[in-house]
Amino acid sequence: MTSSPYITQPTSVSIIMLKVMLALIPAIIAYVWYFGPAILVSLTLASITALVLETAALKLRSLPVKPYLMDGSALVTAWLLALSIPSIAPWWLIVVGLFFAIIVAKHLYGGLGNNLFNPAMVGYAILIISFPVPMTHWAAPSILAGHQLGLMESVQYIFNGTLSDTLDAISTATPLDTLRTQLHLNRSVGEITHMPIFGTFGGQGSEMIALFILLGGIYMWLARIITWHIPVAFIAGLATISGIFYIVDATHYASPWFHLATGGAMLGAFFIATDPVSGATTPKGKIIFGAGIGILTYLIRIMGAYPDGVAFAVLLMNIAVPLIDSYTQPAVYGHKDKQS
Repeated sequence: MTSSPYITQPTSVSIIMLKVMLALIPAIIAYVWYFGPAILVSLTLASITALVLETAALKLRSLPVKPYLMDGSALVTAWLLALSIPSIAPWWLIVVGLFFAIIVAKHLYGGLGNNLFNPAMVGYAILIISFPVPMTHWAAPSILAGHQLGLMESVQYIFNGTLSDTLDAISTATPLDTLRTQLHLNRSVGEITHMPIFGTFGGQGSEMIALFILLGGIYMWLARIITWHIPVAFIAGLATISGIFYIVDATHYASPWFHLATGGAMLGAFFIATDPVSGATTPKGKIIFGAGIGILTYLIRIMGAYPDGVAFAVLLMNIAVPLIDSYTQPAVYGHKDKQS
């Protein structure tokens, strides 16, 4: 038998952010295993940059630095952005992306709790629009790389841009980008997915990272950091629309498994779309919000100008959040629903 009191204190923001980062660690370990240690350099640089920018913004706003800095929100933004861009991207790309994420998308809107858009996705969108070339140089999987960068080589490459003569040996296009390019050459999906860069369901290595992100997401759900509504709706929306296109024409449209295991689908479903500030707040609203992101992600992938549409889908649905929440508010206890 347990004893009173039964009312518990709410979990602090810092504890929530710490658990989010812990949930990402298995995927980061898998990332290092399949693509080399460059991601560790990017994560370290992103973390330091985010803390510096957060401190500068707090001082400019005459706010106490320590309590806001210790909440961990800046670090989570840094990690999500670093995991969304190429691990071998030049250092300035991370700095520019985080400037727009922390300073513009977060603090110019009033800081944590007031931002209308997901900060990490704002930073990503700015980078992919402004600097498309470096955003396409992704590290090749270890089993395919002509030269796998070690830790110190990664530092040298990210900060100095040297080893440019081996760029073709260490970088490659993503599976989504390869699929798009090859389809334009009138090749079938079956032929394309037999290329070495593809694995069983998605890309070599990246499909395993997606699996570990899924496991991290399940941990967050079990720990009650997130609810099931947005991830399940996201996955269902993406799987449903991609499944319809696949059934109609499997020659030109990849399977739902491919779209779920490739790109930022799993990261978006569990770690990005579930942002409690910029996402929908009502149970029904979360389902609409998540499903909308999944559907838009697919439409951008097959019809848009960019191979992966998670960031733009999240930002577009962020705009719709006030409308979604206003129409999905549950009836006040003791009052009849307007529709009844």
